[in-house]
Amino acid sequence: MIWACPACGREFGQRRSHVCVPALSVETYFGGRPASEREIFDIIRGQVESLGPCIIEPVNVGIFFKRKRNFLELRPKTRWLALSFGLARRVDDPRITRTFASTSGRTYHTIRIRGPEDIDQQVREWITESYLEFSG
Repeated sequence: MIWACPACGREFGQRRSHVCVPALSVETYFGGRPASEREIFDIIRGQVESLGPCIIEPVNVGIFFKRKRNFLELRPKTRWLALSFGLARRVDDPRITRTFASTSGRTYHTIRIRGPEDIDQQVREWITESYLEFSG
């Protein structure tokens, strides 16, 4: 069940507290940002949209990709973009810079994306796996 906040219009998998700010348009979000960030986003968005429907929500701290809840987050850092994704398993890969085990049984992983070349076949498989796990 999707709940939309009446104040900001953002959608969530359940009614909960959140930082109540409206989502930005993709164009507004990328205004003034490096072109490489938009290129990376476009590659990830294309991958996700090839899998099926999702909500893409740019906010001031990054871009959330949602099904019933966030399954991917793309957040700008000083020298890279942090791509976080949730899986029902823990991944052991040298590119994983951070993991967090949630109470839901999922493990959230973060990798650094410095350029489009970092979105290789393995990263695409993690994106697909995360999308499919969050679609039910």
